[in-house]
Amino acid sequence: MTLAFGREICGNLQTAAAREWLVTNGIGGYASGTVAGNLTRRYHGLLIAALNPPLGRSLMLTKLEEVLHSGSQVYPLNTDRWIDGSVEPQGYRYIEHFSLKGTVPTWRFACGDGLLEKRVWMQQGANTTYVQYRLQRASQPVALLVKAFVNYRDHHGNVRSLGWQMAVDRLERGVCVTAFPGAAPLYLLSDRAEVITLHNWYYGFDLAMERYRGLNDREDHLHAATFHLTLYPGETVTLVASTEAAPDLQGAIALKLRQTHEQRLLNLWRTERPMAIRDIPAWMNQLVLAADQFIVNRTVPVAEPEVAGSEVAGSEVVKPEVAKPEAALLNGKTIIAGYPWFSDWGRDTMISLPGLTLATGRSEVARLILRTFAQYVDHGMLPNRFPDAAEVPEYNTVDATLWYFEATRQYYQATQDDDLLIELYPVLAEIIHWHCRGTRFNIHLDPVDGLLYAGEAGIQLTWMDAKVGDWVVTPRTGKPIEVNALWYNALRTMAKFARQLGKPYQEYDAIGDRTLARFVRFWNDDLGYCYDVLDSPTGDDAALRPNQIFAVSLPESPLTPAQQKGVVEVCGRSLLTSYGLRSLAPDHPQYQGHYGGGQRQRDGAYHQGTVWGWLLGSYAIAHFRVYQDAAQARQFLEPMADHLCNHGIGSLSEIFDGDPPFTPRGCIAQAWTVAEVLRAWMAIGQ
Repeated sequence: MTLAFGREICGNLQTAAAREWLVTNGIGGYASGTVAGNLTRRYHGLLIAALNPPLGRSLMLTKLEEVLHSGSQVYPLNTDRWIDGSVEPQGYRYIEHFSLKGTVPTWRFACGDGLLEKRVWMQQGANTTYVQYRLQRASQPVALLVKAFVNYRDHHGNVRSLGWQMAVDRLERGVCVTAFPGAAPLYLLSDRAEVITLHNWYYGFDLAMERYRGLNDREDHLHAATFHLTLYPGETVTLVASTEAAPDLQGAIALKLRQTHEQRLLNLWRTERPMAIRDIPAWMNQLVLAADQFIVNRTVPVAEPEVAGSEVAGSEVVKPEVAKPEAALLNGKTIIAGYPWFSDWGRDTMISLPGLTLATGRSEVARLILRTFAQYVDHGMLPNRFPDAAEVPEYNTVDATLWYFEATRQYYQATQDDDLLIELYPVLAEIIHWHCRGTRFNIHLDPVDGLLYAGEAGIQLTWMDAKVGDWVVTPRTGKPIEVNALWYNALRTMAKFARQLGKPYQEYDAIGDRTLARFVRFWNDDLGYCYDVLDSPTGDDAALRPNQIFAVSLPESPLTPAQQKGVVEVCGRSLLTSYGLRSLAPDHPQYQGHYGGGQRQRDGAYHQGTVWGWLLGSYAIAHFRVYQDAAQARQFLEPMADHLCNHGIGSLSEIFDGDPPFTPRGCIAQAWTVAEVLRAWMAIGQ
């Protein structure tokens, strides 16, 4: 599938700048920008390298600005908006066509009778970006000047130059830029071009999206070199930006490797997909490629192996010892939660794993991710996130660990991999043990009603986790409904695993039975839907939120069929939009239908009405469970096909405004949105 625009989009700065492209390298690095070519975010750049994969992401090459000379005519092809509001030059006016071929953004600039093609991609597994130019037609040779603008900062940062002197050293085929002693060098090279070194700072690039987010809205970048070349009709030249001193400069070979990688992903998916589904629309191919952008490498240190044991006895779950793999390092996998600013989060990874890997026929990747995160289980908890600048993961999550059970269940259902189940079983048993006895943040099983309680003052533990300073926007302390639906599902899953492995299962069944018997407390008969949280410090919370949809969509539902139908109906009436479910019903006094402003305003709206795309998958599955109408259930997913042409081109956004027209916000590419649409489409009807 090729996503493409003509001048109706490209020739309008507002529409062209609102559409962003993304390419990735499989180790956490990426490149991103707008169709128009102007910078609007601090996260825009041609090489944002993962210097400590998958993190340590640093802006190194900001942009390349092209000027084409044809005879006496000069065509500036770049676009810059400056902090004073001026736009100069206005190269977007020469963009005749933009397309996304696979995941490779491609522009065609029409300059008189000349047509210049430009494309950008990254090498898989390396901090290397390729920018290729091809003169498709012209009545005479053209001269192309390419100005390289560089920087060196964390991708969350911002630079005002203040006389910063970088070392720009001439090389045989380009230049090497070293920001300061000890900094990772940036190599700018070409297969054939003359280069001139410079050191000119350009001040006041305007970052409109950062201003919208209430953040610093201007930045300076260094013009470090200019490449000069002559192109004849049909000729191609490639520029390479890399942290490696000797990257492959053969652009044709590098592009073929990228195309082969993407074709392999599509072939694998087509081979593995269920034979019963032959009418999958073409736009799902794009989601398969988008899914790959989130899967990255993570090398994990492994502890010395311990003696394994995992049993349940009497009325108490006995803590097992956890067996660890013998290798000193595990070459693992993880999932970047969203581009451009998120790292790998435990919750997002476990929710995304089935859609990004199993639904695309990549079970070996799912296996690596499950094994990777098993190494980080501590006190029965999975990490919430891995900070960009810290080695120690954060464990402030109650649901990530429970999603791990569901990810493991789906993996085992797809593969029947007994070896991995044997390896992970002690980890899963340890998790159940810690939740029964109590772990961090007052997470514990209430012995009175068999429901899971979680929360302390000032701590956000569920996926509705916005916090500004000391203000937890949606604390949800108590017994959240999705947490207990996941807990019940985990207990039933664990009992099945125990039976499969010939382990004692009775206690898991017994705890599950107690949870099921008291889950009825969540049902609010007067309102016809479920409480969002029970036993909070202010009582039971009857706010209409989408969290109850998981009590229907998970394979083990603790609700009666009539209750399931009621949940789907009320969520459909009040929360459903074209791109997901609202996080709060519009008639609630705290509802906010627009997401924007400074951090306090944005986080205050994040889970108070903002639409979340990832919830659409569970809603569609829940709808199918209740009504058994596959065609209608899939209809709820179809608007995402149109959304592929907006915001993050070729991917799906994190969030949307709660009010029509549901403008996309947040990350331009979000793992669990892509994953859940993929998973739901494949699961419905099976």
